[in-house]
Amino acid sequence: MSLKKRQTTGHLSGVKEIARRANVSIATVDRVIHNRKGVSETTRQKINEIIKEIGFQPNILASRLASKKVNRFAFLIPNAKETDYWKASLDGIERAFQEIKQYGIFLDSYLFDLNDKGTFARHVNDIVKNNYDGVVIAPSFIEEAVNFASICQDRQIPYVFINSDVPNTNSLTYIGPHLYKSGYQAGQLVRFGLKKGKVLIINISKEIDAYHHLLRKEDGFRHYMEDTNTPEAYITIEKIDITNTTDESVRSALDTFLKEHTDVDAFFVTNSRVRSVAKYLHETTLRQRILIGYDLSEDNIRYLQDGTIDFLIGQKPEEQGYLGVMSLFQLVVAGKRVAKEQYMPIDIITKENFEFYLN
Repeated sequence: MSLKKRQTTGHLSGVKEIARRANVSIATVDRVIHNRKGVSETTRQKINEIIKEIGFQPNILASRLASKKVNRFAFLIPNAKETDYWKASLDGIERAFQEIKQYGIFLDSYLFDLNDKGTFARHVNDIVKNNYDGVVIAPSFIEEAVNFASICQDRQIPYVFINSDVPNTNSLTYIGPHLYKSGYQAGQLVRFGLKKGKVLIINISKEIDAYHHLLRKEDGFRHYMEDTNTPEAYITIEKIDITNTTDESVRSALDTFLKEHTDVDAFFVTNSRVRSVAKYLHETTLRQRILIGYDLSEDNIRYLQDGTIDFLIGQKPEEQGYLGVMSLFQLVVAGKRVAKEQYMPIDIITKENFEFYLN
């Protein structure tokens, strides 16, 4: 899957977008841009807020059109083969591209397989050969991501991490959840429903050691329990790592574990594959146990609605993709500073509020 390389020019398309968002005429937007009279202060403020939000720069646009300068960005994220989480990120990337393409921006897509780190490495080689002006990266494989970051650093190519950061690198910005606090929040959710008992942490990933973001969520979860455990309200923790991500393998691993640990009261799944555990619980007598996981995928919503999943923690993948591209634009085209961390809110989603949640 790839986004077509597209480029459009013209000041008018940006003005149209601002007018659409503000629900005013193009002439009104033009008056505000050129600081002319005839616009109420309320409308002027609204339009200026939209201009700031989408990064519209009329002077920059005019300069770009005159110089015919172009910039080429790329993004390297997982495909949506196993989970539709990454489709939301693609939607955000596309939304950003539509807003900035008039500035002479080209955008290329590189989608890797979460079950095959070799696809990540091969795409890295292709990106390096093409000498891009900036890259958005989902660093699912930490060693390979560190190597790629080093190459970008040597070549002075700005790069943005989304969904998971990588320690000891110098990315332009990290956009995603605060991983530790996200896990800490999950611990609090378990504590709401369980005064004492046993909780099982489940990491489902082909490369557990590489998926450091799962382990950092786990670390936050464990620390919450350590901070809140008392003799009267004590929760113990067990853990399993499942490296074969098919539903059948998850079922087999849980069957084996739960035969030896029949007293598990709650389950915490550290990523969006919570649906596999929900499917297992739905088909067994364990359905009423507490289940917490991540992300508003279609399967997760279904199990949230029927009560198998109690809580989902949102990570706003669409917003991550959008801000990733816009951060490169702000630096490379607009020449503006970008915040080093752009943390997503830790949203708690239930069957009562999921329909109002935007990824």
